[in-house]
Amino acid sequence: MGAHRLLGRALVLAAALLAPLAAHAEKLPRLVLGGPSAAVSTPLIHMVETGALADLAEQVAFIPWRDPDQLRAMALEGKADVLAMPTNVAANLHNRGAPVMLMNVSTWGVLWMVSRSPDKKTLADFRGEEIAMPFRGDMPDIMFQLLAGKQGLDVRKDFRLRYVASPVDAMQLLVMRRVDHALLAEPAVSMALRKTKSFPIGLVAPELHRSVDLQQEWGRLFARSTRIPQAGIAAVGKLRERPEVLARIEAAYAASLAWCKANALECGRMVAKRIDALSPEAVADAIAVSQLEAVPAAVAREELAFFFGELHGRNPALVGGKLPGDAFYGAPAR
Repeated sequence: MGAHRLLGRALVLAAALLAPLAAHAEKLPRLVLGGPSAAVSTPLIHMVETGALADLAEQVAFIPWRDPDQLRAMALEGKADVLAMPTNVAANLHNRGAPVMLMNVSTWGVLWMVSRSPDKKTLADFRGEEIAMPFRGDMPDIMFQLLAGKQGLDVRKDFRLRYVASPVDAMQLLVMRRVDHALLAEPAVSMALRKTKSFPIGLVAPELHRSVDLQQEWGRLFARSTRIPQAGIAAVGKLRERPEVLARIEAAYAASLAWCKANALECGRMVAKRIDALSPEAVADAIAVSQLEAVPAAVAREELAFFFGELHGRNPALVGGKLPGDAFYGAPAR
């Protein structure tokens, strides 16, 4: 995408942030936002709680999804208009013909190994150990396999992976002392540390430790910035045909993310009202340590293309068999 087109999109987003939808535009009867129990959903919940999109729709709702299978069903069956999801899932759905278009990337760093051992600093240090792993075949399992393979480790031989349904399930196994290590996404990391009183960092004898920062591993192994274009929001179905609505939603999401970063505990209270497994304090902790920045998909395209390329090289099915084209990023076909 050329500089003029990027500038034009930026101006549209700025205008959308400053003004509501034009009075003559048709108001939607209902707008459904969906997302997981993760940091990427925090702005969506804030948007609903504060009525940020009241000018767009008569009713705005947030519906959580529990696992990737439910996410895919929501996308394919038209049960949501905007869905927070891993970027590779968005690419996979798009390439398989689903009506999905990525709007932004907002989650750039929320994956951590959490361990009872204070001395494990790299993935190789976990060789031979049992690790609780959520979402088999999806994030964060994909990132673990990619980073382990990059340093010559065989996931099937070098680790004992215990797959569970969600990060919250993996967190509960840690807290109940049924496993010693887990790969978690925020805010499940902060929930585990809070539940075991393993915070702040200066505690004399914490039960659990933030171990390997997968974003740092990504940067080290691929000689890139220490951030991963992991998740964002995508437009689903007919909403993709309403650019003025999409610009308005993108701008509201960016504004809500900025507010949540500046008011983490209050934002955490809003999130905890919607997602029972989370506490306000853990959400606030997660916001403080996570790399969160709302970047339009077109602007993040180079980083996404590199990420998708690495996934495709490992297993083309992870991104639907090919790298997504212009339409995925909201650009007209060339």
